[in-house]
Amino acid sequence: MKSFTRPLGPVPRFVLRCGHHSKLDGALGEGNVAYSAMSGTGTTSDEDPLQTAVWRLRSRACWADAAALLPADTPPGAMQRAALLVERCLYTEQGWQEAEDALRTAEALAHSDEERGAAACERGHLAYAATVHGVRDRVDEARAALGRAAALIPPDAAGRGLLDFRRGLLAENIARSPQAARAAYRRAHTAAAAHSDSLLLSFTWRHLAGLALRDGEVAEARHGFAESLRIREELGYLVGTAPALASLADAEVEPEASRLREEARRLFRLLGGVPTWLARQLAPPPAATA
Repeated sequence: MKSFTRPLGPVPRFVLRCGHHSKLDGALGEGNVAYSAMSGTGTTSDEDPLQTAVWRLRSRACWADAAALLPADTPPGAMQRAALLVERCLYTEQGWQEAEDALRTAEALAHSDEERGAAACERGHLAYAATVHGVRDRVDEARAALGRAAALIPPDAAGRGLLDFRRGLLAENIARSPQAARAAYRRAHTAAAAHSDSLLLSFTWRHLAGLALRDGEVAEARHGFAESLRIREELGYLVGTAPALASLADAEVEPEASRLREEARRLFRLLGGVPTWLARQLAPPPAATA
């Protein structure tokens, strides 16, 4: 298995505000990296320097710095800012009010059905994150918002795959319905492939693999986890690489499983303990007692 320490390209000076950069630049080296701009949880191939900077900050768990680069007075900028800050909540369990404020701005600026649908999708995701982290039970709000998004986003639109993925999260982790989750993840997987959304594919591979592992389909799970890790390494999505390593470890045998977990721990420490929910999965087993 390849190491996550894929070389990263030089980062523009004005994005070097995030506290993780100094540690990561030294640990990960310099060079070229596959570039992807953010579209919700997805990626595009647009080589816009601003989006390059946003992507690099986002991938290194610097969501607030990435959001600060974006205009808050245009529908696309406001929506992307909100998506970044909602994602920060999910990964860090912090910044809830900032995400709420950014989302309200995006909702106020949304005019087209797709813009309103994207805002509803983020509203549902924020409510899901608050529920799953135990901040506040907002499951009814999450369901309602994702339902509104489904009514507004056309079936063949680029944002539909992200919506289906998030509906899968709700089905798996809130409704405890793996069958409904699998169907939603498969729809998201198909849409991500159709729209060449590599980052979303890394999420659908990982979650479909998790369901397969739960059903005892170890070979299928190992393949899906490996694909998720491969994509995240190629994209340079560092904040998502430790979870991918830890998931693959769950489907591997020793000594490979321990090696993958140690690699995940190293990256987890470099990113300052983000994502927070990974700490439990990476905790060393308790020492045996006589």
